[in-house]
Amino acid sequence: MSATFSEVFGDNPLHLHRTIPLDFLSVKTVPDSHVWPKSGDDLEYSDDVFSIPLIDLKNPDAANQIEKACETWGVFQVTNHNVPLDLLQEVESKARSLFSLPFEQKLKALRTPGASTGYGVARISPFFNKYLWHEGFTVVGSPVDHARKLWPYSHQLFCDVIDDYQKKMKELARTLVQTILNSLGIISEDEDIMNRMCSPENVNTALQLNSYPSCPDPNRAMGLAPHTDTSLLTILHQSSTKGLQLFKEGVGWVWVRPINGALVVNIGDFLHILSNAKFPAVLHRVVMQEAKQRLSMAYFYSPPSDFRVSPLVLDSGQTPSYRSISVGEYIRFKAKDPDSALSEIRI
Repeated sequence: MSATFSEVFGDNPLHLHRTIPLDFLSVKTVPDSHVWPKSGDDLEYSDDVFSIPLIDLKNPDAANQIEKACETWGVFQVTNHNVPLDLLQEVESKARSLFSLPFEQKLKALRTPGASTGYGVARISPFFNKYLWHEGFTVVGSPVDHARKLWPYSHQLFCDVIDDYQKKMKELARTLVQTILNSLGIISEDEDIMNRMCSPENVNTALQLNSYPSCPDPNRAMGLAPHTDTSLLTILHQSSTKGLQLFKEGVGWVWVRPINGALVVNIGDFLHILSNAKFPAVLHRVVMQEAKQRLSMAYFYSPPSDFRVSPLVLDSGQTPSYRSISVGEYIRFKAKDPDSALSEIRI
């Protein structure tokens, strides 16, 4: 994804002061710049009332369960996904080590305003009046250049773990995408589409390490504001601290409960378009629930930048809801105005 990211972010650079996170360890109270007002739509339901689907990928009925979860929720959790538990623990440990570095050290790997990789704030931050209680580290391809700035003489172990994790994520993402496209009837109609959309050498991927630091007053802060993902799908490993929520129409905000060894999979904008909104891109956010650090590792999986996305298979009598658009063009729309990108291409 580096070429697309570089072009998009180069065309839409952040102001330098908007790329630098707060030095969270230096503050004893939540500053006004980071205080989020409570709104009327903050109704929340416990995971005892509404539970995100949990799918065992070795279950013979897994494909049907995935299709139903995509249609009714836009998100599900998976077990038996062939990503070793010790690798999940290692990547979380490496993320914790990174975010535990002194603030001045982390700034050595600061993402420049027009760049796609490195340390900094969430890309959606400039679209909100208040700052987020979040710091991140974005990897596209090899992390070695930025890792060397953080650990001049001991960066290789970090890089090896990140590389192994990305390899496993890519394999899992391709398997899940193929399962989902099969459920739409796309693969059977066009045997070549999977290779055109998700060829290993051209597929767009990025890994986002997220830290939501310990907050002195969690009820006044927001970890990550509501958004959908610019991806086919996103695979997330989250630490044991609760914080992720998704918005379910007619219900409100629902917790995505951390389950040891399970990975969260959510539908992104491109699968939303390809399915003609049958599989909704799920609106999600991170709230500051506890006064302790929460970590997550989000892997974004998307088609090549020149691939054109449009509704591919329509039910009888159904008309397409979205016009055809290249992945690169859509990313540019989203980088300028994340709230209206999908509506911009509605027919």
